[in-house]
Amino acid sequence: MEGATAATAAMVWFRKGLRVHDNPALDAARRYEAGAGAASARLYPVFVLDPRYLRPDPVASSPGSARAVVARIRFLLESLSDLDARLRRLGSRLLLLRARDDVADAVCAALKDWNIGKLCFESDTEPYAQARDKKVTDFALASGIEVFTPVSHTLFDPAEIIKKNGGRPPLTYQSFVSIAGEPPDPAMEEYSELPPLGDTGEYELLPVPTVEELGYGDISQEEIPPFRGGETEALRRMKESLQNKEWVAKFEKPKGDPSAFLKPSTTVLSPYLKFGCLSSRYFYHCIQDVYKSVRNHTKPPVSLIGQLLWRDFFYTVSYGTPNFDRMKGNKICKQIPWKENEELFVAWRDGQTGYPWIDAIMIQLRKWGWMHHLARHSVACFLTRGDMFIHWEKGRDVFERLLIDSDWAINNGNWLWLSCSSFFYQYHRIYSPITFGKKYDPNGNYIRHFIPVLKDMPREYIYEPWTAPISIQKKANCIIGKDYPKPVVDHETASKECRKRMGEAYASSRLDANPTKGKTLNSSRRKMPHGDQDTSNSTSAKLLKRNGPAE
Repeated sequence: MEGATAATAAMVWFRKGLRVHDNPALDAARRYEAGAGAASARLYPVFVLDPRYLRPDPVASSPGSARAVVARIRFLLESLSDLDARLRRLGSRLLLLRARDDVADAVCAALKDWNIGKLCFESDTEPYAQARDKKVTDFALASGIEVFTPVSHTLFDPAEIIKKNGGRPPLTYQSFVSIAGEPPDPAMEEYSELPPLGDTGEYELLPVPTVEELGYGDISQEEIPPFRGGETEALRRMKESLQNKEWVAKFEKPKGDPSAFLKPSTTVLSPYLKFGCLSSRYFYHCIQDVYKSVRNHTKPPVSLIGQLLWRDFFYTVSYGTPNFDRMKGNKICKQIPWKENEELFVAWRDGQTGYPWIDAIMIQLRKWGWMHHLARHSVACFLTRGDMFIHWEKGRDVFERLLIDSDWAINNGNWLWLSCSSFFYQYHRIYSPITFGKKYDPNGNYIRHFIPVLKDMPREYIYEPWTAPISIQKKANCIIGKDYPKPVVDHETASKECRKRMGEAYASSRLDANPTKGKTLNSSRRKMPHGDQDTSNSTSAKLLKRNGPAE
């Protein structure tokens, strides 16, 4: 910046990575030293509210923006409030700016106006973030501003893994793990204060808004999920989970109860990892500490460490695969002629399929923004290759908007997997919308909680209420077809038709779109993460417990 006064400040730009612990970008910014003769360095910790993410959408199917439901926006705001509180304890604060339209423009203006000498932010592999970050980086470098973008959202640097694999992302979990090795250690140094804030001049610095202030209409009826955002809560939850060393040692992903909702059978740390309230490297390090204190523990892919590796696997594949988030132009995705049926799709999205197990899951998603990974598997299979044969991209969009742990790489990776479009190809294995949930919750307590109209249905009919005699329906105050819908498809007929269509699609694409490269479809050794209605009690079902996509 020729002719300008010497730069005396560093900016740490928060996006994800909403934490103080193990934050290399924050650490580098606090260590910035002003040039010779300049005043002592100042620090600008910045977060920019993105209208693309937050702008209210009055035509959305539920309150929120086009890209995020109120539950996730609330989680973000709670995370920002917690970050601000933690920065204030270190003598600083979060400088919250609102972009008029483009976040990159807002950051570039602040870099110039505040005379920033060094910009630090965590690297991000998502396509939207890559374009945004390139714009800011190009401006900064052209202005003589030093830029530091460490990898700290994942265990490994996806670009490094791809480089080690000859320029291509590894497409199996096993090959990824063998290439990856051990991740870098987290930055464990703690500090008691940060450099003083710089002068923000004419900028309007906003307090963290409430959800109500963002203008999503009447949200008084919106249920507040039992998961509070922020680094403080993330560290508390992690500590609580890891205190039970036996549970950590014996954790096995395919196991766990998808119907447990008052006390979920997993850590529920995924939203905290998604927003970077919890460092995945620090979590990995803490799990390893527990492993050192026990005699035996489970191993990847099913162990707790294995779940963090699944997360990195999907990040790496998504980063190295053009058009990863769509079927067309995606070289690792089967080209399947999914059908259009808006009526069926809306019934699925709104929890009105007439299958209580499926509907309860979708209602939990709508209310809480979270459900167990096996519950996600059930509804994803039902929408796509199991019953409705509707495009996985439609389901992906619903999950992307409603989940508080919605993560571009993992969400797309799971939908590719569960629709048998990539990674996993045993399309004949289908989750039953009746027997799968019954195995975990024979009384239907989960269904009774999320679908109160069915609360008095006798247990023998709770998963198939349409089979209850009309006298039983009247006694339960729930007439099927009036108080609760009849099934929108017949599972037995629909699943057979889906298998037939999948077989035809695979046969037609075997030569030109088979990422298994030479293996026959039936020889693929990728196993489904859990059983289906055909083999849940058979010996072969045990084989299904080997692998599974992560949430």
